[in-house]
Amino acid sequence: MSSSDARDAAAARKAASAAPTAGAAAAPAAPAAAATEEPPPPSPWQTYRRLLGHAGRYWPLLAVAMVGMVIEAGAGAAFVWLMKPLTNDGFVDPKPEMAVILPLAIIALFLLRGAATFCTDYGIARAGRSVVRDLRELVLGKYLRLPSSRFDTEAVPQMVSRLNFDTEQVTQASADALKMIIADGLTIVFLLALMLYTSVKVTMAMILIAPLIGVLVWYVGGRYRRISRGIQTGMGDLAHSAEQSLAAQQDVKVHGAQGFEQTRYSALANRVLRLNMKVEATRAASSALVQVLAALALAAIVWVAIHEALEGRLDPGEFMQLMTAMMGIIPSLRRITNVQSVIGRGVAAAERLFSILDDVEEDDRGRHAVERVRGELVFDDVGLRYQRGDGSALQEVSFRAAPGTVTAIVGRSGSGKTSLVRLVPRFYEPSSGSITLDGVPLADYPLADLRRQVALVGQRVALFDDTVAANIAYGVDAPRESIRAAAEAANAWEFIERLPQGLDTPIGENGALLSGGQRQRLAIARAILRDAPILILDEATAALDTESERLVQDALQRLMPDRTTLVVAHRLSTIEHADQVLVFDRGRMVEQGTHAELLAQGGLYAHLHAMQFREGGAA
Repeated sequence: MSSSDARDAAAARKAASAAPTAGAAAAPAAPAAAATEEPPPPSPWQTYRRLLGHAGRYWPLLAVAMVGMVIEAGAGAAFVWLMKPLTNDGFVDPKPEMAVILPLAIIALFLLRGAATFCTDYGIARAGRSVVRDLRELVLGKYLRLPSSRFDTEAVPQMVSRLNFDTEQVTQASADALKMIIADGLTIVFLLALMLYTSVKVTMAMILIAPLIGVLVWYVGGRYRRISRGIQTGMGDLAHSAEQSLAAQQDVKVHGAQGFEQTRYSALANRVLRLNMKVEATRAASSALVQVLAALALAAIVWVAIHEALEGRLDPGEFMQLMTAMMGIIPSLRRITNVQSVIGRGVAAAERLFSILDDVEEDDRGRHAVERVRGELVFDDVGLRYQRGDGSALQEVSFRAAPGTVTAIVGRSGSGKTSLVRLVPRFYEPSSGSITLDGVPLADYPLADLRRQVALVGQRVALFDDTVAANIAYGVDAPRESIRAAAEAANAWEFIERLPQGLDTPIGENGALLSGGQRQRLAIARAILRDAPILILDEATAALDTESERLVQDALQRLMPDRTTLVVAHRLSTIEHADQVLVFDRGRMVEQGTHAELLAQGGLYAHLHAMQFREGGAA
């Protein structure tokens, strides 16, 4: 890895801990730490050795494949050895018994080689595909344990590209390339040994060319790795561009931007094409050069062999052995040269995958295990700063949310409302101050225990391409009766029972087959079934029509009792009965009180309320 690549990788790892959120500009700044010297980036060999380490658990398959490769290469060398008796005893000085022995020997050798090839191919393929499966599971699991800030700096299509494209490159490097290196390497060794046994002088004429081939392989390998890193980055950008334009296809159409999107995608596709052609040109040039070098070696062999034959030290059968061995070595040399492209792509992909696996996970060192909390939340002088922002998202926020109460959080867009509620499940960590739950700091709870206490219903509902029942019971092992009861409590049963298969009806990707109000009620049903003591409603009705909003609000009224409820609200009419209202402006809590108290104060809340009232009256 070059020094510039190392700096880029280090910068990416640092940036992963500081990313913007949907409701704010960037990720919270990490606490200041003593400057430490970063370890040097791993060499390609260290990366490849680590990759092969993942194949270690499949050593029985690899052992069978190794035995098969030894037999396969040995059978090939044995066939070359037969060239001497075939020439001398079959043609130069024919012997009748050879008409039977030699054909049977050839059949036996190729039957043995066929069985060995099957064992080799199956063992290597099974081990390689298993490594890919393991890496995909590891990388996906790692992504799900990374801080939320990572998802703000790396697009999801790029993550999917790593899971799909990069792991495919890895399987070629860990399986296909390994097979070529070992099988062709053994073939070269066996045939070279046979050549040395036949004639040292003739063999040495060929070996003089070998260092030139070694230098070529080394240079080609470095070039492949550099180009492959660009290809893998380009594939991620290509997937990201396609995902954006397809996900927003209606906006693209209404703005007549099909040509723009096509041009942008074409530019990325052409960049990937150019890089791939660089790989192919390098591979073709190196292959052609290897053939030229092999031809030089072959010419040297012929020249020396003729002189040896003239002096009586080489008979026709031995010459045929040498020539056949040389012709068998040339394809193996070509494949070993070309395998550098596969290994280069695999090492570049493995570097990207290992950078994910080595990234810092969410801080989960809490040991205060709990089944269910009472739900008393206390914010004490809490601040939240973003590295990529000019100021603080939150400053000196202090309030108490008691169990069984509703706390409404209001303010202009960008005032820090969403940032505040995302601190509760520890999606982000405060830069200053403390947050306690039942008197215990949030960081002292294991993440799984803490997040089990929280149900979140946002404006953008996350639904999965599965059935209605599976979406309601997501993450919960619940009987069908409980799922239906939750749907009824969420006012969702009235449309579920009209669906073709009821609870078993697939709803499409992100609930595409449902309306906005229906998706929202499914989310509320999920929260009801979860039965968490803390409920966070992040503008849950902001994008709904009046009828859907009425149904959703009615469902929320059933969900909120006996819970600590935090409501981020845009429509102030929906939080008039809240126990307390927190008014935010530019990251600060500027007002606190009940709806009536804040109206009486005539401050920012009263101003926002009056504006909405006028807008509603005008409408």
